[in-house]
Amino acid sequence: MSDILLKIEKLRVRANGKEILKKVNFQIKKGEIQALLGPNASGKSTLSQVISGNPRYKIISGEILFQNKKITKFSLEQRVKLGIVLVWQAPPAIEGVKLSSLLERISKKEIRIPLGKELLEREINVDFSGGEKKISEILQVLSLNPKLVIFDEIDSGLDIKKTEVMAKIIKKELISKKTALLVITHSGQILEFLKPNITNVLVNGRIICKEKDYRKVLKTIKKYGYEKCKKCTLLASR
Repeated sequence: MSDILLKIEKLRVRANGKEILKKVNFQIKKGEIQALLGPNASGKSTLSQVISGNPRYKIISGEILFQNKKITKFSLEQRVKLGIVLVWQAPPAIEGVKLSSLLERISKKEIRIPLGKELLEREINVDFSGGEKKISEILQVLSLNPKLVIFDEIDSGLDIKKTEVMAKIIKKELISKKTALLVITHSGQILEFLKPNITNVLVNGRIICKEKDYRKVLKTIKKYGYEKCKKCTLLASR
């Protein structure tokens, strides 16, 4: 039986009349941690939205498979039921709805994490700090008992101490339970705590490099920028 959880084949995606993803090939195994880095407007968030099933993005060609099942035309709700969950970079505020009420409706199990209790009786993301929004999102994700979690810029706006706290929660509640993770990040700060198995670099809508040593990628980007990644000897197949 294959241990490939998610497989993307030659995926081309358009939004607002522009092709954003260009024949992207990607796969992640059960329980694996992968990172996705790239400059702004490279297509990172688009890829996360397409995997989760956002209908705003038009798939031109290619396939998305989850546990060997073609889900390219599945709705967002269908994908959540299969176990695919996205942690938003900027989750919306929902006035009049307490976080506890939402969790009661969606939860498959009871979740308790540090700092989460004090948020339960507040309206979802209303006047939440950046860190509180991340905690709120994590609570919602964990309650769904996912198989694959996509983190879109989970470390954005967090200082190093809060990033470490977030990473500890992720390791305890997800990694220890063999949940697969795709960590999308611009800065790469959280990778020092999560230590991904594979780090991918996305530039201009293409995954141009895959590397097992995330430190090598971060060092290269810090010193030379993303242009250097285009010359990587471990080019991804296209």
